[in-house]
Amino acid sequence: MTASLERLIDQVMHLRDQALAFESANQHLLEHVAEHYRNSARNLMHYLALRQRDLRDLQNELAALGLSSLGRSESHTLHTLHGVLRALHCLAGRSVDLDDSVVPVTFRTGALLLDDHARQLFGEAAGKRPVRIMVTMPSEAARDSALVRALLAAGMDIMRINCAHDTPADWLRMIAHLREAERAVGRTCKVYADLAGPKLRTGPLPPIYVRKVRPKRNVRGEVIEPARVWFAASPEINAPDDAPLIPVEGDLVRKARKGDVIYLRDARGRARRLWVETRRKGLLGVCFDRTVYFESGAALRLRRGDAWLPVESAIGALPPQHEPLVLNIGDRLVLTRDEQPGQPARRNRSGAVIEPARIGCTLGEAFDAVQPDQHIWFDDGKIGGRVLSNDGERILVEITFTRPSGGKLGAEKGINLPDTDLSAIPALTPKDREDLALLAHHVDMVGLSFVRQPEDVTMLAEALRQLRAQHVAVVLKIETRRAFENLPRLLLTGMQMPSLGVMVARGDLAVEVGFDRLAEVQEEILWICEAAHVPVIWATQVLESMAKSGAPSRAEVSDAVMSGRAECVMLNKGPYIVEATRFLSNVLERMAAHQSKKRSRLRRLSIAHL
Repeated sequence: MTASLERLIDQVMHLRDQALAFESANQHLLEHVAEHYRNSARNLMHYLALRQRDLRDLQNELAALGLSSLGRSESHTLHTLHGVLRALHCLAGRSVDLDDSVVPVTFRTGALLLDDHARQLFGEAAGKRPVRIMVTMPSEAARDSALVRALLAAGMDIMRINCAHDTPADWLRMIAHLREAERAVGRTCKVYADLAGPKLRTGPLPPIYVRKVRPKRNVRGEVIEPARVWFAASPEINAPDDAPLIPVEGDLVRKARKGDVIYLRDARGRARRLWVETRRKGLLGVCFDRTVYFESGAALRLRRGDAWLPVESAIGALPPQHEPLVLNIGDRLVLTRDEQPGQPARRNRSGAVIEPARIGCTLGEAFDAVQPDQHIWFDDGKIGGRVLSNDGERILVEITFTRPSGGKLGAEKGINLPDTDLSAIPALTPKDREDLALLAHHVDMVGLSFVRQPEDVTMLAEALRQLRAQHVAVVLKIETRRAFENLPRLLLTGMQMPSLGVMVARGDLAVEVGFDRLAEVQEEILWICEAAHVPVIWATQVLESMAKSGAPSRAEVSDAVMSGRAECVMLNKGPYIVEATRFLSNVLERMAAHQSKKRSRLRRLSIAHL
């Protein structure tokens, strides 16, 4: 037993000495860290040194003795090692003299530092939960102040403005509505602006001016409710209910009466009859019992009883639709550097492809970096391929992954190049700089998208300094493989700022590192950030089904519970976002009594009886 204890003492002492040596060797990285982050940065280095070895066997032996297995040492690494060393020496029947002055944080102060940094970044959480809720603003938030007020009342702690969508005027109206809501609800709320960054996306597709409307049918295909639309004499007229509004040119809306029949041929050439149900000023309510593909320019004829009326009318300008490219495994796709609308594959009469499908790429710099045999992913990993060639203007891709029935690739869908070195592309684009100049004095924090290297963080810090907005906190979005691999250096660079956070952007990250590795990668990010006492935002697809349809899946509820490991959880927009916010707040509040980070909290269980 004594020999075993001596061996364990030697191993743990070596870990302790290795941690101090690692800190000493990297002392130059601590020189520019802000004073309030200095101890956190030192603890991060100790934890990194600890995780440079495989400790699984040592953990089992320590646990067998009833000692700490080092598995919860993230926020106070050296303090934990000293505690284990003292316990081992006590078991061996001898004393040890350890210099605690080299310990930057203790079990208590490590947790307090993380809580303090989270409070400084995110503010106080609503209710009895320590985890904050961030909500992405839909476009309606710029027009509907009641929506923002409902979100704040439901538990929103941070408003997220996505600078990749809507307009600067919309963003400022969202913030104005939040300030009104704060006064009405009696709660404060932080504002987070997510800079768009140099996001690779697919280019445009040709517009198709078609609107499909169909009746409701039962399982037998029988019509149980006819389809209804409003024909409008002017596109500026608002529909009185949820029925689609179809603009009509000519005098049909003015001349038609209740009971009249309207005839047209739809976009497929199918003859269709529509019955006039009601009239309102500038509007004509019509119904029909067969699916209609309304197309701009389609002629309309009007019949009353047995007579055709001399009416000349046609469907007006419909909002453009974009038909996606359908891609199957083995197909080829051409990415073009220009912004010309994409086109589907051209085929001969026998169906053979004579020209592959093509679509543009919004980031021309990618054409200077992509190499043959590198992987490429589209639309959050729904479609994958391998680069066959790149001549600087056209990238030829072979599709290697999609669903068995084929994948649909639309416009403005994300492109990921996990094998490609894109370090030459700056993380801060000219658009980001414009958005930052507008929002810097209206928001509490900004998110740096597509961050990959410490120089990206320094660039944002300098941009904020030039705007005299050093008070604005920075959130590093970890959404690329390079960002994940450089996370410790990114954190140490970010610790030069007043306030820092990290977002785990799980959508892009899963594509970059592989879906099978996402679980372990997000765990590693949580561990590293806890060691640095940097608060984390758990993002992408949390309660997505509930936000979109009103009901969560079982897997989403489990994911929501797991999100409590972070300091903040992000919800995306959807028709039921208020309900999703309220539901998540309730889940997080309940789980706060059972779990804190990785540690279970042993509250009384109502079922603990026989």
